[in-house]
Amino acid sequence: MNKKIVLWGNDAEDKKILIGIELIEQENQVKIYTYDELAATQEVHDALMNQWRTKEGVELPAGYQAQDRPLSVTDNLLPDDIKVERTDLISRAKAEWHFIVLSSKLYQMYGSELEDFKDKVDDLGEYSETVWNEMKDFWTKVQEQVREKNLFREHASDLRSKTNELFETLKGLKKSFQSEFKKQSGEVAAKYKEELTEIEAKIEKGLGLKPLFDQLKDVQARFKKEKFTKDDQRKLWNRIDKAFKAAKEKRFGDKGGQTGGALNRLQRRYDGLLGALQKMERSIGKDRKDLEWENKRIERTDGQLEMQIRQAKIVMIDERISSKQEKLDDMIKTKAELEKKIEQEKKREVIRAEKAKSKEVQKEIKQKIASEIKEAEQARAGEAAKLETLATKIVDDKKPGAKKPKDQPKAEEPRATASADTSTATDKVVDLKDAAKEAATVAAGMAGEVADEAKSLLQNAMDTVKAVADVVEDKIEDTVDAAKEKVEELSDDPEIKDIKTQVTGMIGGAIAALKDVADKVEDKVEEIVDDLTGEEE
Repeated sequence: MNKKIVLWGNDAEDKKILIGIELIEQENQVKIYTYDELAATQEVHDALMNQWRTKEGVELPAGYQAQDRPLSVTDNLLPDDIKVERTDLISRAKAEWHFIVLSSKLYQMYGSELEDFKDKVDDLGEYSETVWNEMKDFWTKVQEQVREKNLFREHASDLRSKTNELFETLKGLKKSFQSEFKKQSGEVAAKYKEELTEIEAKIEKGLGLKPLFDQLKDVQARFKKEKFTKDDQRKLWNRIDKAFKAAKEKRFGDKGGQTGGALNRLQRRYDGLLGALQKMERSIGKDRKDLEWENKRIERTDGQLEMQIRQAKIVMIDERISSKQEKLDDMIKTKAELEKKIEQEKKREVIRAEKAKSKEVQKEIKQKIASEIKEAEQARAGEAAKLETLATKIVDDKKPGAKKPKDQPKAEEPRATASADTSTATDKVVDLKDAAKEAATVAAGMAGEVADEAKSLLQNAMDTVKAVADVVEDKIEDTVDAAKEKVEELSDDPEIKDIKTQVTGMIGGAIAALKDVADKVEDKVEEIVDDLTGEEE
């Protein structure tokens, strides 16, 4: 930013004049130099534009009139009797020069603070963490002003140079202090290592894990209050963490008491969020204290500049608090969401455990049912074979050329044979019906057993047993259908049509009876499950 401007204007009598304006920032003033039309030669104009305006310490050509005006935000830069065409140039210079004055005063204020720090450092006999932190805060404050371009480069460079000198002095004091601190840290760390060695030995032996947990928590709490070097702190913390994990493995097994991957991830995220919440709350608390301090200080300011700076800082702190509060509100919202998800995941874990148990029970039930069905099929296999043999015999007897007994009338022989075979077929079908009833009875008893075993699963057991009843019915029906197909193979010979009709009717009756038995089995199962449900309620 240029602190001098040159332009043409007119005086009160509307005569042309050459104007030179210079900022005197230390005095918060501007000097106005004017040349009348006769004195404002081209040579004078060039001297002002090319030398005086761009260089420091250049004398003005003779023949000017000078006047001083205070630099004010509200008042005009030029007196009312001077008019210029480039009013934009004047407005811009006024704004920039006001900033230059404030920036220079800020630089002077920081320079004064540095002088105070220099006195403190010179009076130190040993390293002071308090002074070091104050210096860090001071330099952070300066850097913030530099980043925001509130300080000019040469001012920032000067402040940096002086600050580095003080830091170098403090570093020399800190080096000797750290040597002593490292020694003390090692001594305290050795005591903690000895205590942890004893605890680790007890964990390895599996002694009193609950008291050992409490002992580790006590060690951890005391550890956080101690001051260590970073190396000692890291090593001890890792060892404490390792001891906790070893105790958890001994107590809960390899999973360390964890119930599921998703739940663990949510819990870790929740724990991390709690830590972040605490940090954010502490940060906001610190900002509020700073704000309170600034508000108190602004009431006791000595000058306008300090008040303006305090006001600017208050605005900045307010903005910082507002930004952090928004983040904190989002974190609180996320915390509530995580708590809800954790609760839901815990419920899912319970449901998954119940489903796993249900699958095991269903698997055992299916294995038992399959075994019973296989045994029933083996028992029915012999009956089905006999029925098939009977149907085959009937077909063979009616083939052309088949021999017939001579002592029986020719017309009666087919009926006698058909009657005898029909009787045999009827007996076989009745036997098959009895076998089916017996199988259904076994299934009903087995369904009762299933209901007892699945009492804790209720609806799952109901579905399983219904499926079993359908399987039993299908297996019996398949066996009877096989016999029915053999009978259907009989020819349409009128002499055996009546026998075919009778056998088919009996088989149809057997199927209907079997279905009725299966339905009763299912009804019985539902009745048992309903009873169980009533007991649970």
